[in-house]
Order: sequence, then structure tokens, then C-alpha cells
Amino acid sequence: MNIIQQHSDASLAENWRTINIDLLDPESSSNFDTTTLHPAFAAVSADEARGIGQQVRQLLRGGDAEGALRGSLEMVPYGGDASAKEIHLQTVTEVLQSIKASEMTPMLQRIFQSEGGSEALDVLMKYLYKGMASSATHKTPSRGSTLTPQSTGFSQMGGRPGAGNESSGAAMSVLLSWHEKVVEVAGLGCINRSMTDWRKV
Repeated sequence: MNIIQQHSDASLAENWRTINIDLLDPESSSNFDTTTLHPAFAAVSADEARGIGQQVRQLLRGGDAEGALRGSLEMVPYGGDASAKEIHLQTVTEVLQSIKASEMTPMLQRIFQSEGGSEALDVLMKYLYKGMASSATHKTPSRGSTLTPQSTGFSQMGGRPGAGNESSGAAMSVLLSWHEKVVEVAGLGCINRSMTDWRKV
């Protein structure tokens, strides 16, 4: 009797290649909650992220651009939802756009040489990449979309006709300038650390 005759049709129909062996292994990561490997962050609401943004803007209005940058990089809402993280990204981008190009390198060097400066620049690199990704996917509203009323009473479609990507292009230019300066100060390792860190901004 050959081996095929020993098996029933039911056992031949069962595809043994689809069995997940990891579920049978008691030491497999499939059998425990991997979220316990990282500490939990305190939840941050969108209102709290707006409050942080207001504090940072007060520093900017007071002429303390370096303090505003440090504050925005130290109060990262890791435990926030998507809207809180988006609000904080806008805050960081606003700070970066308000700093003159001639002040970038000296400011980054002072931050890097201070306590926790390397981590602050790693966080900045995360925001630069996130800002670049959102600038690249930013689209201006089409003619058929709804208009947003402004406090002036006029409705705004975006930029002037034929210049729909000006704001996203200007933001991308600022982010690329900062990227270049951060790499000059913190080195290429900053890129690797920002991309491999499990904490997402």
C-alpha cells in the first residue's frame, strides 16, 4: 500500500503549509503583547497640543526663537492622537519658518552642545521628515471644492491663480535647509536614529 492510499481525502485537502507555527511556540512573540515592551505615554489631547503651541508662539513673539524651538522639541506629544500630532507639527514648522537662515547653524550648535541636545536634534529630524512628507502630499482645493470663509468676509481658495504649490514649495525649501544644517551639526547618525526610533511624532 503506498502512502497516498493511507491518507483520506479530507487529510489531503488540508493544506499544512498554512499553519502558523509561531502560534504553537510558547516563546514566540505572537503569544504575548508586544506593546508591553515599550513604556506607555500619557495621552495628549488636541487641546493640550494647542496649548503647547500657544506657549511656543508667546516665546516667538517675545523674540526667543531658540527657546521656542527647544520648547517645541522637548514637549513632543508622543501619546497624542493623529490630530494632536498634526497640530504640533504645524507648531514646529511655524517656529522653523520664523528663524532666519543666518541663525540656523549657531542655534543648532548651541542646542546640540547643551544637555539632551543630541536627542533634541533627533526629534527635529523626525519633524523635518514628517513635514516633508505632508508638504509633498499637500494638494490645493480644486475649483469644485467648498470654499472656506475667512474672517475678512472673503472666501479663499488657496494661493493666487497658477501658483497653487507656492506655500507647500516654500515650506519644503525651509525644511530642506534645516535638514542640511542639522546633518552638518549632528552628523549622519541623526538620520538613522530618527528613522529607527519607535516613538513616532
